[in-house]
Amino acid sequence: MGKKESEVSAMEIDDPKSESSEQILPKFSINVLQLMKSSQAQHGLRHGDYARYRRYCSARLRRLYKSLKFTHGRGKYTRRAILESTVTDVRFLHVVFYMAERAWSHAMEKRQLPDGPNARQRIYLIGRLRKAVKWASLFSSLCSIKTDSRTSLEAEAYASYMKGTLFFEQDQNWESGLACFKNARAVYEELGKYGDLENQVLCRERVEELEPSIRYCLHKIGKSNLQTSELLQIGEMEGPALDLFKAKIEAAMEEARSQQAASLTEFNWLGYRFPVSNPKSRVSILKAQELEKELQGPTAESIPAEKKLTIFDKLFTAYQDARNTIRSDLVSAGNAESVKDDLNGLDKAVGAVLGQRTIERNQLLVKIAKSKLNRKRDDKSEKVTRPEELVRLYDLLLQNVADLSDLISSGRDRKPEEIAFEEECQRQSLAFRAERCFYLAKSYSLAGKRVEAFALYCRARSLAEDALNKFESIAKKDEGTIQQLKTLIKECRANSCIEHAAGIMEEENAPENLSNQISTISLNDTAAKVDKYLLDKLDVYESAVGDSNTKTTAKIERFPPAFQSIPRNPIVLDLAYSCIEFPDIENRMKKKVGLISRYFWGGSKA
Repeated sequence: MGKKESEVSAMEIDDPKSESSEQILPKFSINVLQLMKSSQAQHGLRHGDYARYRRYCSARLRRLYKSLKFTHGRGKYTRRAILESTVTDVRFLHVVFYMAERAWSHAMEKRQLPDGPNARQRIYLIGRLRKAVKWASLFSSLCSIKTDSRTSLEAEAYASYMKGTLFFEQDQNWESGLACFKNARAVYEELGKYGDLENQVLCRERVEELEPSIRYCLHKIGKSNLQTSELLQIGEMEGPALDLFKAKIEAAMEEARSQQAASLTEFNWLGYRFPVSNPKSRVSILKAQELEKELQGPTAESIPAEKKLTIFDKLFTAYQDARNTIRSDLVSAGNAESVKDDLNGLDKAVGAVLGQRTIERNQLLVKIAKSKLNRKRDDKSEKVTRPEELVRLYDLLLQNVADLSDLISSGRDRKPEEIAFEEECQRQSLAFRAERCFYLAKSYSLAGKRVEAFALYCRARSLAEDALNKFESIAKKDEGTIQQLKTLIKECRANSCIEHAAGIMEEENAPENLSNQISTISLNDTAAKVDKYLLDKLDVYESAVGDSNTKTTAKIERFPPAFQSIPRNPIVLDLAYSCIEFPDIENRMKKKVGLISRYFWGGSKA
């Protein structure tokens, strides 16, 4: 039997009119987990963009319908069901799979609305999840008949996960949801023992993604002793399968904050007590205070810097939401002066706390940049900090301190706490100026400007000594800042001495270097620079890029290229021309005729 005949017979297996109905059904094969992971990662879910993934599923379904010629009519929509007899191509199974994915991604898109889904949107969300369960169940039933055993197992695990997700979102039937998640986990654990390495890794990752949902179901049933902190740690894991779990945790935390916010009736700041009447403001301030406890708690030192920056971003968002709510209340307050005064004071207090946290975040950025300043570049992708970047960060800190100081000094009849806080801002500003001057001097030093660097180091030392005296004169001393200023003074003194010595050495060697440079001057400059470019010294292991901390031009090849001498055609001088005797040709020349002859005879004849 030829190849074409075998393909025709395979396509006619499910035809009821076919006489060869007793032939063996074709068995398709789909790596369901790999197909799902690659589609999600390449089309939006790597960044949590469910809308983009839903658009991709819709476009993919259109292409599949068109390639299979399985459209639903041009004018009036006539639904064509996918049955067992319809699946004569593996692409029909892809259609069912992407229908389930599209419904699931639409539900997750509704789940990630900024203020959360309201009652109507939640009903729609549940409906889309039911659609996803319906298509996933159809996919599993078709795969059990039309595909091999491995694909059938993966499809069954996929359908179990969809059912568990529906129960998880409905906040009911936790036992059924737990059974679905456990069934999916068991399948992936078994499949992770076989196949190639990539498939084993994907199965293990899927098992890890399902584990938090299983533990949360056990917690809701009452068969687990999980604490709230452990649930929050589980919620820090990443993955599309965990987004619903994290949304559930966040919703539970919001509900707890709303209940706890009833006791938050006032906001304390520098001896003032401002009433907080709006429930939204209370929830936002309470969320920000919880994040502050996490940053300032006993375990704050063990938190990585990247995670701290993420916490700061969430804290800024919470305080900014509180300020937006307060300003909306100010607009609707009308002419009630007492209410407006309280709201203005609350807005000022929240803004001052937000400014303090901004300074703390920028100080964390300075700490990270300092740790990379003197580090050698072991990895090509790792970026080494330059002194100019630290100068920019200290400019930001000085601006933050100035804004905070202006905010504090804007009121009248200030309390002693406000005056003390403003003096603290002035001391911080002086310390930041000293640090900024130090790194500005370091940037001049790397550029080879010794005089400017020496002057800036001396200025930084003077500023640091003034700041140290002010910090030591107060009763409540900041030992960390005092120690940093003492270290800065020592570094300024050492670097100023180094710059002074380097400047003297360069000045002493300047005449000798100048004479050496003059003695090596030649009209052909290529001889002096023959060993300075990469293409001229390929046999020598030496970098042509230069120091990573300086802005030197990479010397790969000369551009434009140097002039080269080339041969040209010789110049011929005809010196024999004046010695040649030419023959007389007078007899061949025209004779000159007078005016009267030309008139009477009509010209002359040669």
